[in-house]
Amino acid sequence: MEKVSITSVENYERPALRIALFTLLEPLGGMQAFINPGDRVLLKPNMLAAKAPDKAVTTHPFLVQVVAELVRESGGIVLIGDSPGIGSFSRVAEKCGLHEAARESGAALVEFIDAVELKGIGTFRSINLARAYYEADKIINLPKLKTHEMMTMTCAVKNLFGAVIGTEKAGWHLKAGSSRELFAQLLLEIYLLKKPALNIVDAIIAMEGNGPGSGDPIKRGLLIAGVNPVAVDVIAGVLAGIPADLLPIEREAAKMGLVGTLREDIALCGTAIETIPEISFKLPSGLDVQFGLPPLLAKALKNQLLAYPEADKATCVLCGICRDACPPVAITIQNSALSVDNARCIRCWCCRELCPHNAMRAKRGLLLKVLTLLAGAKKA
Repeated sequence: MEKVSITSVENYERPALRIALFTLLEPLGGMQAFINPGDRVLLKPNMLAAKAPDKAVTTHPFLVQVVAELVRESGGIVLIGDSPGIGSFSRVAEKCGLHEAARESGAALVEFIDAVELKGIGTFRSINLARAYYEADKIINLPKLKTHEMMTMTCAVKNLFGAVIGTEKAGWHLKAGSSRELFAQLLLEIYLLKKPALNIVDAIIAMEGNGPGSGDPIKRGLLIAGVNPVAVDVIAGVLAGIPADLLPIEREAAKMGLVGTLREDIALCGTAIETIPEISFKLPSGLDVQFGLPPLLAKALKNQLLAYPEADKATCVLCGICRDACPPVAITIQNSALSVDNARCIRCWCCRELCPHNAMRAKRGLLLKVLTLLAGAKKA
């Protein structure tokens, strides 16, 4: 049985967080069960972009700080690292509060710059991971629970994509991002190449809607922890009210026969899940409805079933960030206007994820509009 622990906590006040983390980790053996004296322990938060903590885009700095303190008390040497999707590492660390968290906890900030080439273990021949990530003695994965335009949800497994250094992320989106299933396989293989010792999910204030960068904060008041990130994601999906069939990582993990995909194989600890109020996160507007359709039918109805990125002329400042980050080079700026080549676009939604002005919107195909309206009427 894969243990997953859940603890309720109302806010990010550090004394409350410390108590909550002790409670959360106690069923798993406490922090000392994961850390040996002298271990170089890398904390891997979500550092997507230079956003303030209250935007719920990044892992809250107080959670990172308290985890760092617990690791140090267990004898570990603490590093905090990631590869931001947009902006310099130092600016992102400063804006999202991790610079201060590192200083207060005695941790060292580590930018993912150079990589180690690793032999693939399944679909992919080789995968490069950040050297600082791969060579750490232990990884503590600290994801933020958020919806995600491409993968429906980003949590423990998806957060490990940050182990790919920034300059290579676009290449992987181009290589694997045209298929949610293939990209999920990539994420799972990254996890298997360097398994985290522990995963602690920041679901105190999560994100719903157009995540991972442009959604709305939603209070969930929870911390979730476990050794197996797949099992952690399964429970996180339940707590976010997201149907399992909309989660590509869960589906592909099951196909790969990975442990932790079956609810009956997960032993829940801590706060009883039955006592936690149910909630259904609002899903991204750009999410398509191809899940489960036969490939030929999905291809035939592609233009009607998909949503397409489109610039909002009222808020787009033509900064070029989306254009420069677009893996298939589908975005151009000409005559003071931004346009997207839908034939070239692979719907990875990097443009929406990285736009600092929330200026990329999802334009839905006709059939997708109709199905969305029908689903909303049924829910009402």
